[in-house]
Amino acid sequence: MEKKKHLSLRLDDETRLKLRYIAKYEGRSINGQVMHLIYGCIRDYEEKNGKIDISEAQKS
Repeated sequence: MEKKKHLSLRLDDETRLKLRYIAKYEGRSINGQVMHLIYGCIRDYEEKNGKIDISEAQKS
């Protein structure tokens, strides 16, 4: 089982409320919506630049 790490994120109230609205509209929790956006960002990056080498990413 993959161990998950905690990530704290600070949002202003307007952004948080808008994100919650979108998440609810799409049937996701706020966390689920953020993960959906992150996965999309990674997918888009890798489509343009090639697969990210995790061993290189861990050095940063």
